This record gives sequence, C-alpha cells and structure tokens, in this order.
Amino acid sequence: MSVPPTSGRLRFTDVPALLRARLDHVLGSPVTDAVTPAGGFGHQLAAALTLADGRRVFVKAAPDDDPLTTANLHEGNVLGALPPGAPAPELLGIHRAGGWTAVVIAHLDGPHPDLSPVSGDAGQTWALLDKLTSSPAPAAYAAAVSTTPSTAATLHGWDELASDPPADLDPAAHDRLEQLAELEATWPGLAHGDRIVHGDLRADNMVRDGALGVTFVDWAHATTGPACIDAGSLAPQLVLAGHTPADIARLLQDHPATASDPETTTAFLAALTGHWHRNARQPAPPGAPGLRAYQHRAAAAGLALLGYRLRD
Repeated sequence: MSVPPTSGRLRFTDVPALLRARLDHVLGSPVTDAVTPAGGFGHQLAAALTLADGRRVFVKAAPDDDPLTTANLHEGNVLGALPPGAPAPELLGIHRAGGWTAVVIAHLDGPHPDLSPVSGDAGQTWALLDKLTSSPAPAAYAAAVSTTPSTAATLHGWDELASDPPADLDPAAHDRLEQLAELEATWPGLAHGDRIVHGDLRADNMVRDGALGVTFVDWAHATTGPACIDAGSLAPQLVLAGHTPADIARLLQDHPATASDPETTTAFLAALTGHWHRNARQPAPPGAPGLRAYQHRAAAAGLALLGYRLRD
C-alpha cells in the first residue's frame, strides 16, 4: 500500500488485518492502494482506497476507544440523514472489526475548490449555503445530530484574552477587547436554531467533484443552529484565499444566511475569531503540526472582517 505521509495521520497499514479483511469482503474487491489526501488536522485514517476492480471509496477509521471514532460515527449518521440534493457524499456503510470502526463514503473525484477571486467556486459555495439553510433541517437530520452537543455554541476566547492580554495581540483587537468579549458573551444565547450546519467549512473540507460540483465533506461537526454559522465560518476562509475583507464584509451583509440576522452573525464571528486568537497561542496538539499556524492566519482574517462590522 502507498500512503504518502501527512500531518500525523494513521496509515492504512495501521488498520488491523481483521478490519482490512472485512472491508475487502463488504466492498466485494480487495484494496490494492490507499492514498491519504493532504489537508485536515485529525489523526485518524482518512484515505481514498482503490479496489482491484478499479472502483474507489473513501474510508475514515480509528480504534474504537479513540475519540475520533465517535466523530466518524456522527459523520456517518449525518450523511445517512441529509436531505436529497445536499452537497455531501453518499454514505456506503459502517463496519467494525479488530477493535476498530471504519466509515465508508463514496469517493469524490476532483480537487479542493479554488476559493480565490479568479474562480467561480466561491460563488457556487455561497449558492449551496443559501440552498442548504433556506428551510429548516428535516426531522431525520435533526434526530441524527440531537445527541451530539454543538461545538459552535461553546466557541470563545476573548474572555480569557481580555483578562490577561498577550503582548503580541493585534492592536486592532487590543483596542476593542471589551467590546469583543461582550459580543462573544451573547453568542451562546443566539447559537440555537433549526438549520443544517456543517460546522467546519473551509476549502480542504470541500471537493470540486467532476459530476457533482462543489461538495462538502467531513461532516463530523454537523449540528443544527442559526443559518449564519457556515457562512460566517466561510467568510474568513475567503479572505485567506485572496478576497479583500471589504468585499467579503459586503457579501455577509447581502447573503440570505447572514443578512436576515446581522446581530447573530456578528456575535458568531466574534466568538469564532476569539476562539482562533486564543487557541493559536496554545501548544500544537499531537498529530496536527499545522493547526496553530492556520489559526493565526484565520484569526487575522476574522478580525479584519469584524473591523468592518463594528465600525462606528
């Protein structure tokens, strides 16, 4: 098996022989190759498998006592409950053997989308968010996420930074620390809603499939909430991709998912940016060496957007 080394992820050869044999059996053809795509910060196996008959599938797997197995199972349940036409891959099955659990997902054929200003992928992604959040989540989806607490609701950081401001804190944040902490404090009371929320939307959690177009992957953080969460999460990603903060600030004012409730959108963006600013200063977690550098960049992008939303 050929699995290029990435940021601390498990390899297919780490999977117990019992589970590999189980996958060969249920897939109807032996696995002949495994490739781990670049990107992502989790340590579990996340690999595209090629079968002897030429088919490809995507598999996430980890030991049963690994916390990421709970996240993988949550994602599998979510994929099985999303409404028809949702921008998500098909769930093919969940299989257990050798003390490990594997979630098998349809393989998407294509690169991550190009969210830069010269591409049409960003526009397609905004349109998908409008479609996904334009009506309440169906009952099956709401049931699938009902027992998993929303991580979005607990986002914070400005409260801790305000109590002991770090010397390297951006002056734009330092000057607004009290305001940012107050905005963040309102977020938990606004975080509940009935719309589908992906919960971790960025380019490396999307694929531009040749047949389906832009498709959202990695639904491990899926929940329900206000319509603004995914659009608010996407906005700093577009700044990182080369859009100007002014342009994205205008998009947030106009997009249906965020324009309908600007107060909630601003509170969420404040909480998310505070989370990034606080966590970027923590030691890197095992298996995710690039996470803190990413959070530094995302924190700066989020703060730039908040600057437009908080202008007097």
